[in-house]
Amino acid sequence: MAAFHFAFDLNHFGLVAHQDFRTDPLWTVQRTCIVTLFMFCAGLSQAVAFRQGLGWPRFWRRWAQVAGCALLVTAGSWLMFPRTYITFGVLHGLALMLIVARLTAPWSGWLWPLGLLAIALPHLAAHPFFDAPALSWIGLVTRKPVTEDYVPLLPWMGVMWWGMASGQWLLARAPQLMQGALPAAIRPLAVLGRWSLSFYMLHQPILIGLVMLWLHWRGPA
Repeated sequence: MAAFHFAFDLNHFGLVAHQDFRTDPLWTVQRTCIVTLFMFCAGLSQAVAFRQGLGWPRFWRRWAQVAGCALLVTAGSWLMFPRTYITFGVLHGLALMLIVARLTAPWSGWLWPLGLLAIALPHLAAHPFFDAPALSWIGLVTRKPVTEDYVPLLPWMGVMWWGMASGQWLLARAPQLMQGALPAAIRPLAVLGRWSLSFYMLHQPILIGLVMLWLHWRGPA
């Protein structure tokens, strides 16, 4: 994700040959893979939280952090991209999907077909009615809104449901894969996992700041 965003920043500031991040499969496929992994892992974490009996007060505290960061992303993107700022990106979608995941966690095995349905619906039931800005967050659009990031409820809720279903299946049949000690070689990466929201929020301002610092130091081309 950080490498993808760094490439985006270099392109935005004209430091590399122009890249089309909206339509070029080189970039769109990478983005799809990143968001898929993001939502699948969020589903896995919700399976663990449900198994451990995470209470609603703690859930809402964490949810408030995600929702607050989503608002900061909207504000920051408006400053950089006033015409295409983010209204429903990764964190906005995650905030909504976390509530849905929490409420549906007891459905267990039904999460598999529900996930398939959620992933298929945008291809089966898209309608111009849902293209309206007030409804585009649902995901049943016939054309994507012009924005720097767009992660609607559908199909991505399906990916989170599959992540949660996978986590519940593993916890029931092979809990050591979810709860065992990490191999020493990758143990330092656990820090990023524990501070994933902080990393997500900070990495772009830092990368953009470094690029702008380089441009200032380099001077006019």
